[in-house]
Amino acid sequence: MISKIPKAVTAEHEALHAELVRLTLLRGKVGETARTVATLLHPHFTKEEEFALPPLGLLIEVADGRVKPEMKDVLPMIDKLRAELPRMLEEHKLVLGALRRLAGAAKQEKKPEAARFAEALKVHALTEEQVLYPAALLVGECIRARLGK
Repeated sequence: MISKIPKAVTAEHEALHAELVRLTLLRGKVGETARTVATLLHPHFTKEEEFALPPLGLLIEVADGRVKPEMKDVLPMIDKLRAELPRMLEEHKLVLGALRRLAGAAKQEKKPEAARFAEALKVHALTEEQVLYPAALLVGECIRARLGK
């Protein structure tokens, strides 16, 4: 069973990506710093979409106790998330540093939309660290426990 990333998560990723692309097209320090953020963020989002977020598509079923044998197919994703999590958290630190620089450039160049984006992406990263990644790991643990894997 291949799980899909919940729509709420993909919608947020798409909105953040679209705004970042818009900011990368700007001239000056804001555009330059946004391009740095994009360079750091793209491979990170790719990892998330590959193995960190798809298990969340099973969260409601698992929480309702509806674990099915075919859900074991997400366990390799969970294992990869567990193995890659320290690196992903380090990537967040790099992105957050770039976002601080973006917020500073936004203030200097009087571009409040860039500062709002930097803050929104910071909150998104915290949500991943404090909610989404742990929830994905718990999905895996519940599936393992109920299927005896």
